[in-house]
Amino acid sequence: MTPTELAPRFFIAVAVILLFCKLIAWLLGKVGQPPVVSEMLAGVLLGPSLLGLLLPGVQGSLFPPALYPVLYVVGQVGLVLFMFQAGYAFKSHRTPRLAGTAGAVSLAGITAPLILGVLLVLVAGGPVRKEGVSTGVTAAFVGVALAITAFPMLARIITERGQAGTRHGSLSLASGAMDDLVAWIMLAVVLAFASGESGPALVTAGGAVIFGLVMWLAGPRVARALMSSDRIAERGRLLGTVALLFLVAWYTDEIGLYAVFGAFAVGVVMPRHERTDRVVETLSPVATAVFLPLFFTFSGLRTEFGLLSDPAVLLFAVVCVTAAIVGKFGACWGAARLRGETNGVSLRVGALMNARGLMQLIALNVGLEAGVVNSSLFTVLVLVALVTTIMTTPLLSFIERRERRAEPVREKLAVN
Repeated sequence: MTPTELAPRFFIAVAVILLFCKLIAWLLGKVGQPPVVSEMLAGVLLGPSLLGLLLPGVQGSLFPPALYPVLYVVGQVGLVLFMFQAGYAFKSHRTPRLAGTAGAVSLAGITAPLILGVLLVLVAGGPVRKEGVSTGVTAAFVGVALAITAFPMLARIITERGQAGTRHGSLSLASGAMDDLVAWIMLAVVLAFASGESGPALVTAGGAVIFGLVMWLAGPRVARALMSSDRIAERGRLLGTVALLFLVAWYTDEIGLYAVFGAFAVGVVMPRHERTDRVVETLSPVATAVFLPLFFTFSGLRTEFGLLSDPAVLLFAVVCVTAAIVGKFGACWGAARLRGETNGVSLRVGALMNARGLMQLIALNVGLEAGVVNSSLFTVLVLVALVTTIMTTPLLSFIERRERRAEPVREKLAVN
């Protein structure tokens, strides 16, 4: 398919994706689900799991294979812009004296699901292991995938619920950021082992050290100069920010740390300034409303829930979802409690850290491209991402309702 033939297919596909995502968001909004969950589900429904099953001709015409790389690249633009916003928001959400608790929550939230995921594949991973890929590599990949927290989704849910700046919101953001950074480094190591070469892992480790030093020493100065200079017009400031974002995204992608973390780091080093606010407010609506749904749809096109008709795969999926929830929600709740947090804060942290959606989808696509994941495992882990993310908002609402019901009882006991 030539670029001239592909362009009109791209335009109609984008129109269908955006309108369908809006419809699903409207429907799920009636039961309290945030738009990000709707976009995940809409992407899956537009793929072979529903549209391809009911109307394969329509699905094939709307989303020909030649369109997939275009959707991937445009979706990456959305991820970079959104992670920049998340990094900038994280800077304003930080709370003093959170490092110790956030570190404990992050450590527990990585270790427990990682161990459970590895054990699950070693014991019962036959139905989802790709031929030619060792059981050890598959087990490590599943463990890392379950250890991931969807930091961008977590930030978006916190913001949409008006919980930015709360104790549990700040703690979850800090823990989630640490969680994903460690998980991505582990993912790079797993992919290096899968390739049978140590070079990629060394490049990632060395490149990450260089990146951290440059961002720490020079990043704030460059960002401050871009935002504070009166010689740069508003449009020039916007273009400069995008150019800086894409340059850093290119570097982190090249070293195997992936573009989303480069974009997040740029957001973190940006100065708190009204000019920065305007840049973020200009970029964010385009990223969240236009580009991100394309990434979700790209992931949905690779998901085939029909594979769950195999009893062995279905059983593995059920156990995997259970292990994911117990390992992440349970471990993060327990770690927060051990650090002296109240039960209400600990439960909310566990619920938020349990959401995996966006970041797990990114990891799955990376694994699929690297040849580590087959269609069955990809579908199982997409199911994990959907279930753990969809349950977040209802779980938070349940915790809040329970606390409201318990408040009069506590007040009565205090009076007596």
